[in-house]
Amino acid sequence: MRIETFTLGPLQTNCYLITEDTGKRAFVVDPGMGPKRLIGRIREREVTIEAIVLTHAHFDHMAGVEDMRQAFGCPVYLHDEEADWLEDARKNGSARWSDVTPPLTTAPAEFALSEGQKLELIGHTFHIMHTPGHSPGSVSLLCDGHLISGDVLFKLSVGRTDLPGGKERDLFDSIRTKLYKLDPAVRVYPGHGPQTTIGFEMANNPYVPA
Repeated sequence: MRIETFTLGPLQTNCYLITEDTGKRAFVVDPGMGPKRLIGRIREREVTIEAIVLTHAHFDHMAGVEDMRQAFGCPVYLHDEEADWLEDARKNGSARWSDVTPPLTTAPAEFALSEGQKLELIGHTFHIMHTPGHSPGSVSLLCDGHLISGDVLFKLSVGRTDLPGGKERDLFDSIRTKLYKLDPAVRVYPGHGPQTTIGFEMANNPYVPA
């Protein structure tokens, strides 16, 4: 399994192209603003895109959904707590950031994500962890020692909780009771910034000590 990072848009959102070993099938996590380079890479490689998975539905993580759907006809997965956010520019935040983007909306997700779900994509099993706090429907994806954490856990930081639906207590609970229970060697791929590991954050993150 190969995980490739595309940093998209003015908020420098990490989008992940996750490809099977043969390079023929892939899925995309959090296609943000301006996904032209991502789409070009997929077409260049002639990869079949099985799905778009959203760690949450803030606009900087979902802005490229419509372009991806039109380009590849792939379904979208999103936690039910944010089922209506893709259709509501106020809830996904784009209506509040007029200096960054016009209001953004797209059709609802085709499939729901939930705690404990085993998502079968590209011949691998991805374990879905509901990790609210940054937003009510935030999820993290775990597979073979790799964790896609969205905006929950960053290198030496955590997701903000001052946006609608954010709750600091829930965020810390998600990290302490779920993410920090993982093997310290698990590599973390966050929604912004560089990669890290669970062990490094447990030892060094100033916001959520183990």
